[in-house]
Amino acid sequence: MVVHSQQGALNELFLIKTCKPTNLFTEVPEVDLSHPEAKTLIVNACKEFGFFKIINHDIPMELISNLENEALSFFMQPQSEKEKASLDDPFGYGSKRIGKNGDVGWVEYLLFNTNPDVISPNPLLLLEQNQNVFSSAVNDYTLAVKNLSCEILELMADGLGIEQRNVFNRLIRDEKSDCIFRLNHYPACGELELQAIGGRNLIGFGEHTDPQMISVLRSNNTSGLQICLRDGTWVSIPPDQTSFFINVGDSLQVMTNGSFRSVKHRVLSDTAMSRVSMIYFGGAPLTEKLAPLPSLVSKEEDSLYKEFTWGEYKKAAYKLRLADNRLTPFEKSAGQ
Repeated sequence: MVVHSQQGALNELFLIKTCKPTNLFTEVPEVDLSHPEAKTLIVNACKEFGFFKIINHDIPMELISNLENEALSFFMQPQSEKEKASLDDPFGYGSKRIGKNGDVGWVEYLLFNTNPDVISPNPLLLLEQNQNVFSSAVNDYTLAVKNLSCEILELMADGLGIEQRNVFNRLIRDEKSDCIFRLNHYPACGELELQAIGGRNLIGFGEHTDPQMISVLRSNNTSGLQICLRDGTWVSIPPDQTSFFINVGDSLQVMTNGSFRSVKHRVLSDTAMSRVSMIYFGGAPLTEKLAPLPSLVSKEEDSLYKEFTWGEYKKAAYKLRLADNRLTPFEKSAGQ
């Protein structure tokens, strides 16, 4: 539970999870979806960074603002009210603890399973008031962002020269696709400012890669998101509440045989303003077999990964800590 008044709990979390400040990343790849070379820009960004920003996405700001307002109204409620939306881990309301393996962060969240093949109730239905308005805002937003995800995945396939342009997005459009939607709230941590050690910042969400194919992130205008570059340098991403940020996930790295990079990222808390982020994770059906696409493995190179199902990878990944390299056991060099 995120506790605002118990200084002991704050100190414990602060001392466990801190990091040094980083530089502002002023070269974030930006892709205008209306640009004729959008597919090329996307592929280049996925290869170099595994991360880029989308503009001219055609998703109405009203739809985005409606969900943000509903989310803020929920997170501003008393703790006892929010906990009414708690479900069996990992779905529903949660705070501070991230997963079952000891990871913690200065964050509270709502996690929704959008997979119709899995029985998991909507946590908003457990609330006494405004659940219909909130649920409607979630549904409208996730449908719009799902369509955006599929458009981006098709551009990726086209940019890679894959004849079957729906090779990626068909997995997201599948009625059994395992897609997840997450609302994160990072409360301002101003009460910790005087306790900062050497200018360090409180970790909101620890470093990790996303296991799914693609992540579509939108946040308010509060900073905090950071990505790790190839040389190991952490850089801060300037916030942009009108755009979407795209992360390549582990599954897509596998399907492109390592050509696309699954980006390591984290979130730092702000000392003055709270941060609200909305993340759509596009995942394949649980029974879908994942492996490098033959058309992306040249005769001069080998397939880097074993074949596995998304369900197998998801089960293995969620047993590890956030910062662990969850792809290592699935590399062909592992045990072969």
